[in-house]
Amino acid sequence: MTVPLQSTTSYVDWEFAKATGSRLVQAGPTVTAQEAAAVVAEIRSASRRAQQPVAETALLHAPGDAPAAIVVDRPTWIALNADSMAALMDPVFGALIDKQKKAPGDLAKAIGGRVTGAETGALLAFMSGKVLGQYDLAPGGTPQLMLVAPNLVQVERELGVDPSDFRLWVCMHEETHRVQFTAVPWLRDHLVDRVRSLATDLVPDPESMQETVQRLARQLPEALKPGGTGITELIATPEQRDRLAQVTAIMSLLEGHADVVMDEVGPKVIPSVAHIRSRFDARRQGVGGLDRIVRRLLGLEAKMRQYRDGAVFVREVTAAVGTEGFNRVWESPETLPLPSEIETPSAWVARVHA
Repeated sequence: MTVPLQSTTSYVDWEFAKATGSRLVQAGPTVTAQEAAAVVAEIRSASRRAQQPVAETALLHAPGDAPAAIVVDRPTWIALNADSMAALMDPVFGALIDKQKKAPGDLAKAIGGRVTGAETGALLAFMSGKVLGQYDLAPGGTPQLMLVAPNLVQVERELGVDPSDFRLWVCMHEETHRVQFTAVPWLRDHLVDRVRSLATDLVPDPESMQETVQRLARQLPEALKPGGTGITELIATPEQRDRLAQVTAIMSLLEGHADVVMDEVGPKVIPSVAHIRSRFDARRQGVGGLDRIVRRLLGLEAKMRQYRDGAVFVREVTAAVGTEGFNRVWESPETLPLPSEIETPSAWVARVHA
């Protein structure tokens, strides 16, 4: 479990973020207490059932002491993610304050922390209704796999799919993430360090804030177009965009690999897997209106592309060199695919298997 942190910088009031998120979170689907208990029990069982098929398909094995999945509701997801965000971002904010010519006063920090806490809480409340499962990297704490029960129930009802098959299918994807980060010990710290370093450069200091806001206002329409990568890329310099592309390549690999594994377990394990995939892909494309705008601003459409591009990379590499050959991506940071190699898998094969 993530260890709650007290922010040393007061840049974000994380406790206020949790409280705001809990107030704003939407209620989940209607279920009786008995139904809720049954859903939680089945999701826990599905997460355990997913372990062997994932290990056999991916040829990766989580160590025996790796924490099992936990099943959470939306407010708990918000609280755990706020703790993880604090652990990830407080060092970033500390570095930012160190660069300031004049440290903010206590009153300014308190007010600013409440404002950013409210914004963070609102964002977490929105996201808490979208996430089916998540492997929480928990910087400073214990990583763990979370499965969000009300969201699973809501989506399976929307799609009209077999609930047991759908829950197991999602668990296959999320279990793959648990295996990725526990079977490859260096991967978690590598990704956290990359994200922290990039975030430190992306957060504008007070001297450049006005210029950043003006650039954001000029380029905001670009974020609302199909295919945009959200606000982050709009405020990034060319050098930062290159580093952002490197992080995105890693995320594409992780998400695409999980998508491939969840589908390759096949109908012997999940009888309606083909039906679920077709319905789920149609749902990904069917978002519209305000929700689509918010997704574009937050870069969530780019995340959908990560599933697609990463899955293509995994399938083409595996077709060329087999699963064991593909698993060389996990050998070291140097064998991770470059952004250009996600788009051209044969280039990764040529570089790593030369």
